[in-house]
Amino acid sequence: MGKITFILGGARSGKSTYALGEANLLKGRKAFIATAEALDREMERRIARHKAERGPEWDTFEEPIDIKSVLKGIGNKYPVILIDCITLWVSNLLHKELSLKEEFESLVKALLRCSDADVYLVSNEVGMGVVPEYPLGRVYRDQLGLLNKMIASVADRVILMTAGIPVTIKGETGLKISPDTGLSGGDGPER
Repeated sequence: MGKITFILGGARSGKSTYALGEANLLKGRKAFIATAEALDREMERRIARHKAERGPEWDTFEEPIDIKSVLKGIGNKYPVILIDCITLWVSNLLHKELSLKEEFESLVKALLRCSDADVYLVSNEVGMGVVPEYPLGRVYRDQLGLLNKMIASVADRVILMTAGIPVTIKGETGLKISPDTGLSGGDGPER
């Protein structure tokens, strides 16, 4: 049986590095569901760099909106799935003015159907800062917070990244990360 691991934290806290490090320790083909869109050259370069860093054992599925359909298509065909990131996905949904409630519920159902895969999800924790000045910012913060709670409720593990340090807030502990260098040598998941 696969497990759902939810990794969240602030910007540049090491969330993606941690998720990728753990997922790379698992055997088999891996699926990366990318929600970012290359809307400018800087983002194009960033996406290309991240693809190269993942390596040849990763298949990338670029999907800014319809994650549930990608999960339905690949859910139990890959033993490892990483979705990066939920934060951008919610922003994309807001931009398209889609029903967030329906999309959130569909995502959670799709995650639960991936019972044979180890699924990693990355999201930002945006509720610890100041209250956004503009209404759309407040809606975004509130909706992302709601989805983070929904995912955390079905996740087997929830990891909060702070300054590159993983803090397990639900489930088993995982990789040991050095805040200055990323993954520490030889330490693997404790499962």
